[in-house]
Amino acid sequence: MRDEDGVWESLLALRHRGGVAPAANGSEPAEAAALLDLYLPFAQVPRGRRFVVAHLGQSLDGRIATLAGASRWVTGDADLLHTHRMRALADAILVGANTVCHDDPQLTVRRCGGAHPVRVVIDAARRLGPDHRLFQDDAAPTLLLAASARARPGERLGRAEVVGLPCSADGIAPADIAAALAERGLRFLFIEGGGITISRFLAAGALDRLQIAVAPILLGSGKPSLILPAVEVPQAALRPRMRHFSLGHDTLYECIFRD
Repeated sequence: MRDEDGVWESLLALRHRGGVAPAANGSEPAEAAALLDLYLPFAQVPRGRRFVVAHLGQSLDGRIATLAGASRWVTGDADLLHTHRMRALADAILVGANTVCHDDPQLTVRRCGGAHPVRVVIDAARRLGPDHRLFQDDAAPTLLLAASARARPGERLGRAEVVGLPCSADGIAPADIAAALAERGLRFLFIEGGGITISRFLAAGALDRLQIAVAPILLGSGKPSLILPAVEVPQAALRPRMRHFSLGHDTLYECIFRD
């Protein structure tokens, strides 16, 4: 087993079963030290704490997809591996209906060790049909969050459980989503898309951390990564603490809103 494989297994054990944090004494091989630097804060999140981290992959000019909706692959293999590692650390992975519609993702852990998280799709208006892979493959428990008026008790979409939640004209509130999932023991949430879903969580102050992987490409036009309420002057902008890491040719910027 490679040194970094052993470190990754220790991080998973720390996150999901408790135990001793892997030692970081400066003598580890570079790959193992990089794993500890990036993932140890997530492995150490207390089991009872609500914790929400979101991830976006974008171009240098802030686009997450082309105008036609194509987003595979804006960022490279290293960022794809990173998202699978974040999935393995999380209790649940959360996406919006547009992500499922355009990408038909599996939302499983395949590129690293670790168990599949619970998969959660926000589809307040019930636009999605049952033919998408995550509603059919039975690879992991799957929840569909819909407006209460559009959900019946005990209803399923394919193999997914339909969960009704209060909904306003702006959709289901991020706080209500986090609370409903926490009641099911799903406290560490990893939001993997899309830009609208992550923007709503960010605007609501519902993110603990936001990861933006920036690829060295220019799309020129396309779907923007984040859309937030306008500010009058730069001094009013969000200014979180930051970490940054190299992921192959991409750069990962991590915004820290709460420790």
